[in-house]
Amino acid sequence: MNSTWINLLTVPLFTGAIGYLTNWTGVIMLFRPLVFRGIRVPGLRVLFPLLPRRIQVLPLLRYTGHLGWQGIVPSRAAKMASLAVDKGLAKLGSIRDFYRELDPDRIAEHLAATVDERLPEVVDSIMVEEDPELWAETPPALKAAVYARVREQLPSVVRELTTRVGDNVEQLIDAKLMVVAHLRQRPDLLNDIFQRLGSKELRFIQNVGAYLGVPLGVVLFAVAELYPAWWVLPVGGAIIGWTVNYAGVTMIFEPVHPNRWIPWKQGLFLRRQNEVTDGYAALISEHVITLENIGNELLNGPRSDRTRALLRDTLRPAVDHAIGPARLAVRAALGPRQYERIGNTLARRATGLAPEVIAHEGFSRRQARRIHDFIARQMRRMGPSDYVQMLRSAIKQDEWLLFVHGGVLGVAAGFVHLAVLGV
Repeated sequence: MNSTWINLLTVPLFTGAIGYLTNWTGVIMLFRPLVFRGIRVPGLRVLFPLLPRRIQVLPLLRYTGHLGWQGIVPSRAAKMASLAVDKGLAKLGSIRDFYRELDPDRIAEHLAATVDERLPEVVDSIMVEEDPELWAETPPALKAAVYARVREQLPSVVRELTTRVGDNVEQLIDAKLMVVAHLRQRPDLLNDIFQRLGSKELRFIQNVGAYLGVPLGVVLFAVAELYPAWWVLPVGGAIIGWTVNYAGVTMIFEPVHPNRWIPWKQGLFLRRQNEVTDGYAALISEHVITLENIGNELLNGPRSDRTRALLRDTLRPAVDHAIGPARLAVRAALGPRQYERIGNTLARRATGLAPEVIAHEGFSRRQARRIHDFIARQMRRMGPSDYVQMLRSAIKQDEWLLFVHGGVLGVAAGFVHLAVLGV
């Protein structure tokens, strides 16, 4: 068999195989490994600061002088989370909208019920902390009156508290920082979002490499026959490797609007908008915009001092109302400064009880369902352009790495063909 027939049979097989291998490994490189794996390269640590910033941020280098790889998605967790907020969640609603969907009145009822069960314990701990002798000498009847007054006003106080949090939530929570911090700590969650939502499209990317690689191999064979130079196969392999990766990613998101002149009509993600919407809403409502995360951000986030100040300002009047007619006597016994501190102590105790409210599994699940429905409803109202931008923006800036990966494997395949068959 002469070399022409050998090339006609083997070049398309090589390009089909490299197309599949390129896209298969490209999908793996998107998500694995979760953490950087590599080897130390002598001199790289010295060279690293001199490299352009665009090279430094590649997931194959580390400032420690290591060369290796980390999955594109987990390595870009912070940036992808930031883009997801700017291009995605921000289009669904503000943090005020999400807080409203959590139903502050229902949160107030649940918080009041939780506190009510432990009310004597909470009041006792506050008063004992401030003046144990005074509270020990307080007659049981007066203590019972304090408990009763606190219990009576508790629902209105807690409702006022949740209302004031809602009115000021955009000053109390930086939604972007909250989401970025959470996803940076959970790169596996970012992987899960992409893999679960795009499972069908990821399989398509793998297969389309072979589907396109074989016919492109026939074209490469023809070019090699016209220009029988040794470099044609490596260069052609690079072009094919780049092309099949580019085509696979592009076909998922484009065209945005149906086009009868294009064989696949519309981006594959867009054709599954309802299915993807439900999956995206479930993942965000169960893991990102949750009652637990919002509560943790309010109480422990970078703006938690504002939350505590709001708690103090809201709860301090409750002290006066609770002590009632005995207020002047208690104030005189404790002293004005110590009396005022009771409001701060009450705020601290309320903060300590909040995690119990959040941790209630049934209540949290019901609130998550409300967020799920809100996200799904907002996504279904999106036009195709906004929908694609929301899903693609997080990986768009790093797509070129996959295309380069395809080109490198294509070059390698060309040289392997030359080495094995000598043609």
